[in-house]
Amino acid sequence: MAIKIDKKIVGYSVVKDEEPVQENTVSEAEDNVVHMHEKVERPEMLLGSTYKIKTPLSEHALYITVNDIILNEGTEHELRRPFEVFINSKSMDHFQWIVALTRIISAVFRKGGDVTFLVEELRSVFDPSGGYFKKGGKYMPSLVAEIGDVLENHMRMIGLIKEKGPDKHQQKLIEEKKAELERKKAQGNGEGEFPPSASLCTKCQTKAMIQMDNCLTCLNCGESKCG
Repeated sequence: MAIKIDKKIVGYSVVKDEEPVQENTVSEAEDNVVHMHEKVERPEMLLGSTYKIKTPLSEHALYITVNDIILNEGTEHELRRPFEVFINSKSMDHFQWIVALTRIISAVFRKGGDVTFLVEELRSVFDPSGGYFKKGGKYMPSLVAEIGDVLENHMRMIGLIKEKGPDKHQQKLIEEKKAELERKKAQGNGEGEFPPSASLCTKCQTKAMIQMDNCLTCLNCGESKCG
């Protein structure tokens, strides 16, 4: 079989009869690994997770369903990746932009590559009328931002976003402080999940930042002003 050589020949050697010709080092299994791209066909059945959003901005809740596709099922290369998203509600106030948003997000999911950028893009959307605090004290600058928060939680759940928590020493201090707060709540001396005097953490947007070891530390995500 004739082989066309497109590059300049810089050297050569003669293959002896007893020397086997070197085969391609890439195995067939690696060649057949399926990565997420827009040509991957939708299976008949997808795994789905539904999340409820209830904000003070609307009488009715929103239900966000993220469906995942399993790539390379049953192999060492098995991956679970988001494939499509649906948002439903009894309220029709935001119908047009919600339909548009779900179609765009689903298209990005099917395109493949690093889709985690969607989280920050959505969470950086601010409502000119003002945001709100969700249960647990986390601040949401807009309804779109909370949809981004849901996507982040889902991506963490399927392993697409890796958890980056505090170090062992910091985690120990946080657990001790949380245990102290739980004891106060049990005795009727505490209110809410975090101290009322806690300030807003700029990383996780939760009112859980307190002074600990002369350093502002977030009891929710471990963010520290001392690095």
